[in-house]
Amino acid sequence: MSRRSYGTGSLLTRRDVRGRERWIGKWWAGPKQVQRTIGLKRPSGSREGLTRAQAERELRRLIDAEAVVISSGARSSVPEAGERYLEHLRGLGRKRSTLEDYESTLRVHLAPFFGTKPLQRIAPEDIEGFMAAKASEGRAPKSVLNYLGLLHSIFAFGQKRRWCEHNPCKLVDKPRPDTGDAEIRFLDQGELEALLQGVPGGDLASTDRTLYLTAAMTGLRQAELRALRWRDIDWLAGRVRVRRTFVREEYGTPKSKRSSRSVPLADRVARELERHHGRSAYGSDDDLVFGHPHTGKPLERSRLLKRYKAALRAAGVREVRFHDLRHTFGTRMAAAGVPLRTLQEWMGHRDFKTTLIYADYQPSPAEAELVERAFAVEALDPGAGLRSVDS
Repeated sequence: MSRRSYGTGSLLTRRDVRGRERWIGKWWAGPKQVQRTIGLKRPSGSREGLTRAQAERELRRLIDAEAVVISSGARSSVPEAGERYLEHLRGLGRKRSTLEDYESTLRVHLAPFFGTKPLQRIAPEDIEGFMAAKASEGRAPKSVLNYLGLLHSIFAFGQKRRWCEHNPCKLVDKPRPDTGDAEIRFLDQGELEALLQGVPGGDLASTDRTLYLTAAMTGLRQAELRALRWRDIDWLAGRVRVRRTFVREEYGTPKSKRSSRSVPLADRVARELERHHGRSAYGSDDDLVFGHPHTGKPLERSRLLKRYKAALRAAGVREVRFHDLRHTFGTRMAAAGVPLRTLQEWMGHRDFKTTLIYADYQPSPAEAELVERAFAVEALDPGAGLRSVDS
């Protein structure tokens, strides 16, 4: 039987204990799935039972009758609708890491606050109360925005299924993220060299040193570096190709379509990677570039970060995040004159606004010349152009 379009129900057949075929209807009513026996299936040449057309009409009637009950939203709370929405996203193939974040937000923040209150009865004042409660807990505005984003999607999902008539999230003023400390952190050349020299000894020392250099000189994200294979290093073209990530112990696709990209491979990085390849026991195309030297498996994230912080301390370098190695690449490339559109492609930013954080680091010698030219008249006559006219 061909699959119906989503939300229109399913008409199936099953045999009972006596071997007779029965029509079975299944559909979603609110956040729960309903299954009903519609009647016997009419055998060929018989007048008993229901034809397919008759079973279809009865299925439509049952669905419509259930919809009248559900349309009031009386049995569709935020936790119920949220679970149904997450199930919907799983069916669409959404990434596991994204689903886990949504599940955590629903369980920790949304469900405890809104409880069993029906979607239809939640007003903008309730949403504002939720925002105030999260602010009083010390949650950052950006985090609250993320919670509201999921809540907005749950209501939009509920509207499509007639669990509620309105989306109250549209009627509230959202908190603004704090942009007071917008300065990005990065390592200058001296700090980067000190970090590379400060890597503590041990089995993972050479792997870590090559990893830090590659991160700073390619701008790859940590998850992209942990999933990098030797086949992704194009020695002839001088490129590193980003094709997958390793997040929460699972391989996946890059963060966005634009994140699947290739980045220039500088000679220094190419030489270090070549030496690293020669030392590694795992050098086939599908082996990991930065796998554990004894197992070939991905480096454990928490231990990787501990070793990175230890290297910073040993080098006497101020503490910066591993992600700031990516900022090191972005700022250095902007300062070298790389066009921001090109830098967007290299870093895999989906939104150009994200790349604009590096705009302040672009060289602009002509701007100083413009200022000099605008005020050049003062060199000839300090009072020129500044005399006021008596009224």
